[in-house]
Amino acid sequence: MTLTNAADRIVFVGAGKMGAALLSGLARAGAPERVEVVEPRPSVEVTALCAAQGFVLCAEPPAGAPPAGTLLLAIKPQMLESVAPMLSTLVGPETLVVSILAGKRIADLSARLAAKAFVRAMPNTPAAIGRGIAGAFANAETSEPQRALAQRLLEAAGEVVWVEREELIDAVTAVSGSGPAYVFLLAECLAAAGAAAGLPDDLAARLARATVSGAGELMHRTPELSPVTLRENVTSPGGTTAAALAVLMAQDGLAPLMTRAVEAAKRRAAELSG
Repeated sequence: MTLTNAADRIVFVGAGKMGAALLSGLARAGAPERVEVVEPRPSVEVTALCAAQGFVLCAEPPAGAPPAGTLLLAIKPQMLESVAPMLSTLVGPETLVVSILAGKRIADLSARLAAKAFVRAMPNTPAAIGRGIAGAFANAETSEPQRALAQRLLEAAGEVVWVEREELIDAVTAVSGSGPAYVFLLAECLAAAGAAAGLPDDLAARLARATVSGAGELMHRTPELSPVTLRENVTSPGGTTAAALAVLMAQDGLAPLMTRAVEAAKRRAAELSG
């Protein structure tokens, strides 16, 4: 990745799991030299990554530093109110603010940060291995070069899709932002079901993990096939898979349960606003 201006630096504020995942993706993509990370309690992994990549790591914004070209907010949403005042020196009228704070609207951000250009995005944790996907929205004040920079930052860790209305970011959060946890829970439940069916716990866990990850990789490598087609390909009429799917696809089965789960996550994202 190449910055359009050598003086244009990228500052990450927060380097928890998601911030660290994006930093890792940025490092793999070939990061610009001027990357700074503001994180008072960095993990061992983040400290090592910054040292290896030459990223500047500090507990708080350095005094007297000029405004950042790009400020990427990766703190917990609940911390915005308390952290915003110390970010004032990092933000100027030309700063692009990219926020991955769940539920925090651009209106919430602009009320606290003196920038004009904002991109609100929601990546997910597979970004740590370059297989993430992020949904993003840019406000009208974001220029095309700034939007392109945000695109490059986010796609360093996976795919990027843009939505036309900001409120759709809450739905993106509920589907793909939180979605990896749903898949991990599926692996947990499949392993538990295997153990209940008589398999040793470790074997059931191994079978479930390989099945979920393998099915995901098959879906990744065959984008021309829909999930419906892939499901039908493995389902013989009257067979064992069909018997299981009859339970999962019942009126009170997986589909309505997933709808309620996504709706709960979307509602919580809205509650985090303000």
